[in-house]
Amino acid sequence: MSDLNIVCLDLEGVLVPEIWIAFAKESGIPELTRTTRDEPDYDKLMRWRIGILKEHGLGLKEIQDTIAKIDPMEGAREFLDALREKTQVIIISDTFTQFAAPLMNKLGWPTIFCNTLEVADNGEITGFKMRIEKNGKLETVKALQSIGLDTIASGDSYNDLGMIKASKAGFLFRSTDKIKADNPDVPAYETYEELLGAINEVLD
Repeated sequence: MSDLNIVCLDLEGVLVPEIWIAFAKESGIPELTRTTRDEPDYDKLMRWRIGILKEHGLGLKEIQDTIAKIDPMEGAREFLDALREKTQVIIISDTFTQFAAPLMNKLGWPTIFCNTLEVADNGEITGFKMRIEKNGKLETVKALQSIGLDTIASGDSYNDLGMIKASKAGFLFRSTDKIKADNPDVPAYETYEELLGAINEVLD
């Protein structure tokens, strides 16, 4: 195990399906399929989502019921296990503690840094508290680097590009054609075998 390296992974789209897309299907509200792949401004995206939930009278329980049915992507647990045998891994996500716990259980309880929802007594989602207000993933990677760690990062969305480009090595994983075309300097992979191989090359 390498002492000075730490792998920073996005969660949704990399290890588990997109929670909001699953919920959009379950609830029959197609607008909720919009994610950070479509809207780079996460604050704007979340406020818009909360507005739609309120409009439809939906709250935390309904989303958690959907999350309970979500399984990690095929091969994700094995990929994580293989990676954690070689080095430290942190999941850095813009999701929320109230969403993440059941998924972390299915992934073998990796460390996750994420945000938290503000929820009223009746279960209505009224707001959210970001762990870091702006560029949370990039700032987290910089903080890890400031304590002597070399970061290796991978994600699929606009909000992952900061941490990917600031790291010793960074990779896109199952990203969109547009993001890949806009960032030709970032290696892009589609399978866990490819991503694991690329990370192992950096670690060795």
